[in-house]
Amino acid sequence: MSINHAIVAEEVVKHFGDVKALDGVSLAAEQGKVLSLLGPNGAGKTTLVRILTTLLKPDSGGVRVGGLDVLRQKQHVREIIGLAGQNAAVDEILTGRENLVMVGRLYHMPRRDAKNRAQELLEQFSLTDAADRPVKTYSGGMRRRLDLAASIVARPNILFLDEPTTGLDPRTRIVMWDTIRTLVSDGTTLLLTTQYLEEADELADKIVVIDHGHVIAEGTADALKANMAADFIDITVANPQQTAKASQLLQSLSDESPHTDEQRGHVSIAVESGAQSIAEVVRLLDAQSVSIAELNLRRPSLNDVFLSITGHEIVEEEAKPKRRGFGRRRSA
Repeated sequence: MSINHAIVAEEVVKHFGDVKALDGVSLAAEQGKVLSLLGPNGAGKTTLVRILTTLLKPDSGGVRVGGLDVLRQKQHVREIIGLAGQNAAVDEILTGRENLVMVGRLYHMPRRDAKNRAQELLEQFSLTDAADRPVKTYSGGMRRRLDLAASIVARPNILFLDEPTTGLDPRTRIVMWDTIRTLVSDGTTLLLTTQYLEEADELADKIVVIDHGHVIAEGTADALKANMAADFIDITVANPQQTAKASQLLQSLSDESPHTDEQRGHVSIAVESGAQSIAEVVRLLDAQSVSIAELNLRRPSLNDVFLSITGHEIVEEEAKPKRRGFGRRRSA
């Protein structure tokens, strides 16, 4: 393992019956950086996180976190990491303050230190006004912030966040992004799983794209998009019933089949030179009486990268709730 790598997985394989959840996954996260594991639901992201955080044993492959062998030094790994899952793993009956003090005590902090750390985190995550209210009265965003606070009570150098913003409204998601940036700026190494393309684009120093248990691409967001070497023209036709006709007419402009959404009347095509192709798009559609409601020229997105590699999009939908208690970060 490189001295600069805080997290390393090598050819990790995991089966659940006949289903191969992970099929030889390898990745490495640099110290003090954000590695984003990007993929749709069912891609294998959470399975990998559970293996990296000692909650699940791989069938084969090597895993090291903080220089420690996850299989042979499980307890030591648990002492240096933090984990926040998709659902807030906090006790609803206790107050926010009591939850944080409890986590501190589970990490064997003296009671005074646990109380001081709890107060510090309540202030950092803007939860002081609700500190002494039962968590069952918290909103979803407040619970998520409390869960993230609980995951860093022991000041871990390495933090795993498994789709931490799933189900949050856009405003709360942006607040969480700012919190994550602050943690990383303080030196935390972060592995972030997400199905939100914008989230990976905003936060990640490096992205590993995973689908059906395979790593299909990796690199910075800019590098992944630059590899496509194409512009994209997005067209919305005035009459959605003409979507298929528009797609057929524009096929000649691209080496790839246009991506269509007939319900929205949307057609997207990859072209070598967008500026030169726009006039041809308008000419072809106008000649066949296909009216354009909207036309945009843009650079590739992460979704374009994923679509180009896999033939399907990442569906940005809310993940299904998991069993209560999964992903708890505590090792006591």
